[in-house]
Order: sequence, then C-alpha cells, then structure tokens
Amino acid sequence: MKKLKLWFFLLALMCGVAVSGAQVHAAAKTDPALTRIKKEGKVRIGLSPDYAPYEFHSTVNGKDKIVGFDVTMDRLIAKRLGVKVQLVEMSNDALLPALESGKVDMVVSGITPTAERAKRVDFTIPYFDDPNVVLVQKGDKNKFKTLNDFSHAKIGAQITTIQEMQAKKYLKGSTVVSLKKVTDMAAQLSQKKLDGIVVPTTTAQSYMMQDKAFAISPARFPKGGSDSAVVLPKGSPVLKAKINHILRTEVIGKPLEHWKTQAIAQMTVKKSFIQEYGPYFLKGTGYTLGLAIIGVSLGFVLGTILALMKRSRLWLMRAIANVYIEFVRGTPLLIQVFIVFFGTQIIGLTVSGFVSGAIAMFLNSGAYVAEIIRSGLNAVPKGQAEAARSLGLSKWQTMQLIVLPQALRTILPALGNEFVSVIKEGSVISVIGVGELTFQTSVVQGASFRAFLPLMITAGIYFILTFGLTRVLNFTERGWAKTSA
Repeated sequence: MKKLKLWFFLLALMCGVAVSGAQVHAAAKTDPALTRIKKEGKVRIGLSPDYAPYEFHSTVNGKDKIVGFDVTMDRLIAKRLGVKVQLVEMSNDALLPALESGKVDMVVSGITPTAERAKRVDFTIPYFDDPNVVLVQKGDKNKFKTLNDFSHAKIGAQITTIQEMQAKKYLKGSTVVSLKKVTDMAAQLSQKKLDGIVVPTTTAQSYMMQDKAFAISPARFPKGGSDSAVVLPKGSPVLKAKINHILRTEVIGKPLEHWKTQAIAQMTVKKSFIQEYGPYFLKGTGYTLGLAIIGVSLGFVLGTILALMKRSRLWLMRAIANVYIEFVRGTPLLIQVFIVFFGTQIIGLTVSGFVSGAIAMFLNSGAYVAEIIRSGLNAVPKGQAEAARSLGLSKWQTMQLIVLPQALRTILPALGNEFVSVIKEGSVISVIGVGELTFQTSVVQGASFRAFLPLMITAGIYFILTFGLTRVLNFTERGWAKTSA
C-alpha cells in the first residue's frame, strides 16, 4: 500500500513538472507588450521628429512624411513582427511617459540607456553609437578647444536627454540652458544667444551641411553614454529578444550606415521654401482652427451649464460649479492637456492626440466662458425677468427668450476675446504631437534648418486669423446695435 502511494506521488510530481514546463514554454513565446501588438495588428512607435537625420519631416511625392534612418528601422521591425507601423510623434520629454502609460508600444528616437531609465523601462541592445559633441560657431572653434574652455559659457542641451546630463556633468562652470527642441537650440546658437549646443555627432554634421557658420569643437566628452537603443515597456522579455535579433542580423553595421546615407541625402534635396513647406503651414492652420472651433463651441455649452449651476438655489450645484471653475482657472492649460492625454489611457480609453487636445481645450474654455456668461446674466436688469414672469412665461422660458439673448449681446466682445485666446492657446497642444500651427512650425524648423523665417510666417498666419476674427465680431456687434436701436 505504501509503495502504491509512493508511485502515485511520483506520478503526480512528474505531471506537475510537465505542466509547469509547458506553461513556462508557452510564456516564453509572448509577453503583455507583444500580445497587445499582435492583437491590434500594429505597433505604435513614439518619436520626436525634430532630430535629423534620425527622424525628421520631409515632403515626398507632394506628401508630408516622417523619414530618417530610425524610421526605416521602425518599418523593418514592424514587418518582421508581422504588423503595421504607426508613428506617434510628440515632444521628446513626453516619450517615456507615453510609453509607461500605454500610449505607445515602443520608443525609437535616439534614446540612450541609463541606469535610472532602466528602472522604468526596458532597453534593447544599442544599435548605433553616436558620440556627443559641442557644436559652436565656426569663429569660436579655436576658442573652445577643451571641455574646461567652456567655463562661464552658455550651453544648450535638449531637456531630459543624455546630452543634457553630459553637459551638466563635464562642462564645469558653464550655464546649461535646457530646451525642448534641437531646432530651438540651433536657432539660439546661430543668433549667438548660446556659445554652443551639445548634440550627437551625426546631428552636428547635418547642421554643418546646412549652415557653414557652424563647426564642431575639438573638445571631447569621455567615452560612453552615446549609444541609441529601442525603448520598450518594463517586463517585455520576449519582445525585447525578438527586436534584439532583428537589430543584430538586419540593422547594426552596413544596413544602418546605408540608411543613414540615404537620410542625409534626403535632407539636402533643394526646393523652394514655399513649395517644400507651404503645405505644412496650411495643415497646421486647419488643425488650429478646428481646435478653436471645438474649444469655443463646446466650451460655450459647458460654460452656459456651469453659469446656470452657479446661479442655482441648490448648494451642491453651486459647489460643483465653483470647484470646477476655480480648479481649471488655477492650473495651467499645459498640465490639463497632459492630464487628459495620459489620464484617458490610464482609465482604459485610447484616444488620439487631437481628440485629447480638443477635450482639454473645451474643458478649459468652459470655465472661462462660464464666468463671462454669468457676468452677462447678472447685467440683465431683474425687472426684465419679473416682467416676463408676470406675463405668464415659465422660469425656463424667461431665461431662454428674455434673459439669455440680452446677456449674449452684452458679452459678445468678451466671447470674441475668448475665441481669439483659444486660437493662440492651441499652440500648447503641440506638446502631445497634434499637428497644429505651432507644431508644424517646429517641423519646418527641423526640416529646413531655418529658425527665424518659419516663426515669422506663423506669426503672420496667427495675426491674419485673430485680426480677421476681430473684424467679423466687430461687424456683428455693430449689426446687433443697429437692430436694438
């Protein structure tokens, strides 16, 4: 009997080991990140396309496309995974938060692995070594021969990058100015507002090809901290292994060098500025107007509801309206944009950058419109409402037919100012990759290596939009004045 029990025990143990081994084997075939990619049939790759020749915008066959050697690699990775590729563009400092919140499946944007970053995300093997250098004015090349020569100099570096870390660590005594975009750094260097900027060698060479006034300083950073790797969600070993295999066998070495040569050649194709970049400004203007119209129209509806809630006799309704209005007016629009963009993903809603931006715009505008409408309602004499009620109109009919029309006539100039403000504030939405006018301006700056001209064109477009809107509102206001007279 004891022997029989022993055989049953051994058999059960062997079955358990077999089942466990099968589970391990199955688990080794996938992980949450890879499963999600396969299920959706696409891989969402985050990038900041202001980083030529890694990734940048270019007009190809009359269409705006993101190109660069990183993008060529992205398409190869997606092909080998058996899915489509979706490029998700945003500012560099938003890339890792987007990966952690699930907005993107991986990041390919010249990101260097560090021990601190590795606590939050996974890195593949490095696929490209691009030592960082200091780009300076050609006339200052002999002035800055060593790292110590940059003492008391103003140095630009892109925020949250390894270049920023190295500038602060090795350029002792210098003032490091952290900026969002490489194009902004290059613009300030060209205007001599900065003495130098820390960028990868390939990027520095790209700028030198476009502007002969730039040169690379002979000063050299210590070796290390210049590798680029693909960034993956934490805990994605199978996806990491697959991409590492692709990098080893089909990317690193001659293939990548060939793609880099192609990207640099694409950067140097010469066309007229308007022919090349005119569609960018038109596209950006359309997005800007779309955001403004959504923001003001839905903001007006929300603002009207909040204004009526503040006039309610119910304490709870007034409290909700007051808390909402004070919170929105007391926090920056930029923070609200990020809350909507990342918050929707956290609660399980996958929405695009444009939809997130539009939601943030009308939620923000509604708080300001509420105060405008409330002031207009308070400006209508109480006798108007009392007279309407004495004629038999209900409370809602009195508000709809008597009070609101008079209030709107009073607040039209203030509403016009809010519309103008929303058009300009739409520029904040560019941080999450929405292609409105300011975003397209940075795209043109990065692709053309011109900093000042795109800004002047954008300023002119904003002026035309706001001035034209102001004229229309003034005309409408005069028409209402004649009608009331």
